[in-house]
Amino acid sequence: MDMVMKLGAASGVVIFTKSSCCISHSIETLIRSFGANPIIYELDTHPNGKQMEKALIELGCQQSVPAIFIGKELVGGANEIMSLNVRGKLKQLLIRANAIWV
Repeated sequence: MDMVMKLGAASGVVIFTKSSCCISHSIETLIRSFGANPIIYELDTHPNGKQMEKALIELGCQQSVPAIFIGKELVGGANEIMSLNVRGKLKQLLIRANAIWV
């Protein structure tokens, strides 16, 4: 779990995903549309992917991917990101995390 938390804190936006997950790709595209450049960890291709996936589930992720950290905190998965976006709060969160500058 510590490894995932350290990786999640390494950048303004970190996304844990799997290469075959279309929802993860959509979330990545949404975040990039604001001008952010997230760090992406693909659990199915990463050498420690299985351990990371287990740690994400232990942290409370219902589904292991996508799992999004913004500003060194686990925001959650696709539902949480889409909810923030619909409410107009995703951009503000990205700005506070210094992931984008407006």
